[in-house]
Amino acid sequence: MQTERLLLRRWEDADAEALFKYASDPDVGTRAGWPPHKSLEDSLTVIREIFQSDTMWAIVLKETNEPIGSIGYLTQAQSNIPIGENDCEVGYWVAKPYWNQGICTEALRLLLDYCQNEKHFDNIWADYFTKNPASGRVMQKCGFEDTGKLHQCPHLVGGDKDMVRIYKLMSKSKQQAVLN
Repeated sequence: MQTERLLLRRWEDADAEALFKYASDPDVGTRAGWPPHKSLEDSLTVIREIFQSDTMWAIVLKETNEPIGSIGYLTQAQSNIPIGENDCEVGYWVAKPYWNQGICTEALRLLLDYCQNEKHFDNIWADYFTKNPASGRVMQKCGFEDTGKLHQCPHLVGGDKDMVRIYKLMSKSKQQAVLN
């Protein structure tokens, strides 16, 4: 999946160095609920045990050919929030030097197209820690609506005390009205 400036591709072992460079920043992982990577080996383990799946992609900046973030979806069995059997929860992060450049919005739009037109999920959900409203703005730009629900995710770093706000992708007709 790609746009003019981004490529979404599968993670490779060779991406460990780039992942460590960005995922070791304490400002990045804590916003998404995971601890900063402490070593190159940590990053390689994350790639092998989490990122190398059919539901996760590296966000690669075409200009540099370097992974600068990750995006993917979770099924009902993996989700951080209660969702339906044929629903998914999407998630993403991007490295700090690339914040506020529209990269997450661009990548999420690609993923949503895939989830709707290839995977045919009934509903698409997303959530973000309330202390990270920028992530919620990305969701809104991509057609998600605030459900008004908050949820604790104790298995995420900080999720035992901080709540996530739950969003749901609006219907295609509502999305079209927002885009026009």
